[in-house]
Amino acid sequence: MERSIRQLLCDPAMRNLIFIIALTGCFVQASGQTTDTLYNLQQCIDIAIKNNLTVKKSELEMERSRIYWQQQRANLLPTFNGSVNHGISTGRSIDPFTNTYLNQQITSADYNVNANLILFNGMAIQNSIRRTSLAYQAGQMDLEQAKNDITLNVITTYLQVINNTDLLKQANSQLLVSQQQLKRLEVMNTNGAVQPSDYYDVKGQLGTDRLNTINARNSVDASKLNLLLLMNVPYTKAFNVQRLDATQLPSAEFKQTAEEVYSNALDRLPLVKASTLRRQSAEKQVKAVKGTLFPTLSLYSGIATRYSSAARRSTFIDSMEVNTGSFIKSPSGKQSVYEYQQIYRSEKIGYYDQFKNNYNTQVGIGLQIPILNAFQNRNRVALAKIDLSEARYTEAATRVQLKQNVEQAFVNMRSAFERYQVLTEQVDAFKESFRTAEIRFNAGVLNSVDFIVAKNNLNRANINLINARYDYYIRTKILDYYQGRLSF
Repeated sequence: MERSIRQLLCDPAMRNLIFIIALTGCFVQASGQTTDTLYNLQQCIDIAIKNNLTVKKSELEMERSRIYWQQQRANLLPTFNGSVNHGISTGRSIDPFTNTYLNQQITSADYNVNANLILFNGMAIQNSIRRTSLAYQAGQMDLEQAKNDITLNVITTYLQVINNTDLLKQANSQLLVSQQQLKRLEVMNTNGAVQPSDYYDVKGQLGTDRLNTINARNSVDASKLNLLLLMNVPYTKAFNVQRLDATQLPSAEFKQTAEEVYSNALDRLPLVKASTLRRQSAEKQVKAVKGTLFPTLSLYSGIATRYSSAARRSTFIDSMEVNTGSFIKSPSGKQSVYEYQQIYRSEKIGYYDQFKNNYNTQVGIGLQIPILNAFQNRNRVALAKIDLSEARYTEAATRVQLKQNVEQAFVNMRSAFERYQVLTEQVDAFKESFRTAEIRFNAGVLNSVDFIVAKNNLNRANINLINARYDYYIRTKILDYYQGRLSF
């Protein structure tokens, strides 16, 4: 037998077949396993903030505000510009070298560099720098607010997943109780030791518990889907969340008052800070626009040179004695008059020589006085004042709305805590009631209707307690959100 096995193993075809079978078995085993991906709350928040489009848009708006601020600061620097112009003219045109008319083709070029520095313009630039700086800070607060909003939504949805998971456990627990009771009653019903109505009542309750389990499982999947949507991550059934530590869940009443929460919100909530910064920015805008009503004093300077293809110069070559054609009388008779005449050669002036010799410089101070510009500057001041009034109203409305929201959130939190306390006592009472009912039902001294009533009372109380517990926790987080110190 061992010999035949060795012969089979020595056969190359048989070894290949065994290898393929083993590899296939490993693949089937690996494909049958599903690896769950476990995320904690911080990971969910980080992914949501990273992928959220609203946060990305706020980042772009903040970056735009930063560039505006940077540009206004750069406006304090002098401007420095240069220009180059090359052209060809034909026909009667002005020679840029001699400024006379010529009737020929001329190639010309002009080069100039100039600088300008604003010395005073009614503090318009300085106030614009302060305005854009405040707008940039408001953009930073908007980004922080967007992150807080998505963080609160993730925490709420994350807790909803845990809440629904606890409800699913509760449903499974009730299903297990019904299965155990039905299994016991099946034997007793077969032996005629129990009334058929009790058996079928429990069997019907088992169907209800199965339906509750299905609904609870669907709720868990739906809440996971909502969380993944906030994270902007594709849905997968392998997604699971890590449960929070029991010490993180509420066990005592929220200690702060509504007035304390509101006072902290005014100092810390990015939304309030952004509205205040925008009001301050609007105030600086009014001052900046008023600066345009003042004269603008500036310092300017420049250097320029030019070139013309028609530019020529005369170069001295020699001098010679020539007869002028005139005569003078002398004792010896008429004598011709001679004079020395200089000889010049006309030649084209080179490009480099013109570029070097034709340059000129200028420096000066300019004063521009706005007198009448269709009332544009005054209307801009009026519009800036309207924008300031709107910013003030927005800031006031933000504070009023915040106070109303805080008061409403505080009322909801107090109500949730009271429900949590009452339901805790109710669950303890129904636990004892169900324990007694189960003992009596197993002893045959309690009918199925009363047993199911006791069971359902405890089930509803547990469900309500689970909901109230997480509802209270969410309400406390909302109040933390208003105070700008959202944590978990």
